[in-house]
Amino acid sequence: MPKTRFITYKNSTISYQSEGKGQNLILLHGFLENRNIWNKFSERLSKKYRVIAIDLPGHGESDMQSEVHTMELMAESVRAVLHYLAIDKAVFVGHSMGGYMALAFADLFPEMIEGLGIFHSHALADTTEGKINRGRAIQVVKDNHKSFISMFIPDLFTKENQVKYTEEIKNLQEQARSISKESVIASLEGMRHRTDKTNVLSKLDVPICFIIGKQDPRTTLDIMLPLISIPKHVEVLMLNDVAHMGYIEDFETTVSFIDGFVSRC
Repeated sequence: MPKTRFITYKNSTISYQSEGKGQNLILLHGFLENRNIWNKFSERLSKKYRVIAIDLPGHGESDMQSEVHTMELMAESVRAVLHYLAIDKAVFVGHSMGGYMALAFADLFPEMIEGLGIFHSHALADTTEGKINRGRAIQVVKDNHKSFISMFIPDLFTKENQVKYTEEIKNLQEQARSISKESVIASLEGMRHRTDKTNVLSKLDVPICFIIGKQDPRTTLDIMLPLISIPKHVEVLMLNDVAHMGYIEDFETTVSFIDGFVSRC
């Protein structure tokens, strides 16, 4: 396991891990996750690349920074880590909320993007219904955030994979319960207020890839298919029996795909 490292940014701590040498690959976790979701990816990919996995604000060992963790605030925090490491260009891969954040990063700092991986995520803002549902989720978290975590995580897997990956789900739940109620709400607010980034897909002149689970209730095909036609250079991986957690539900296929994508960037 690579050593956990920390920087101080705006009077808060940001934690990260760096492993390997070569082309820079930045791995960004999703909501209620932390950098440890990438451990198997980092072990494999660090044989060819320099892999940096970062705890986003309020997750893992990174401090909460604000009552609302906007995608831009998170992007600025990631930029601080890369500045500290003297990295000026990298391939970015973001899972779920990490994908939203990667798109915000690409909007703010397009010159730093060598390639962009959207992993069970998309470029759209929340719909009106989506914003209402985020508000309901925030109220559930206020009432009992640990119960919210217990219910939320299994639903990210297909029914079959909920049985197959029982231990992995328990581990995700255990790690997520260490996130404070305030941090969970800050991220939900940030996602609720995020803006549409489809223009980023069209203006970026670098390879962009999408990893899509056909059984994913959060990034459904009716949402994703119009988006994959936007970039100038696009690569798509469609996973048949996968919902929202392809890095667990189909590790071998997803890690191999990202390996190839990074090499082509």
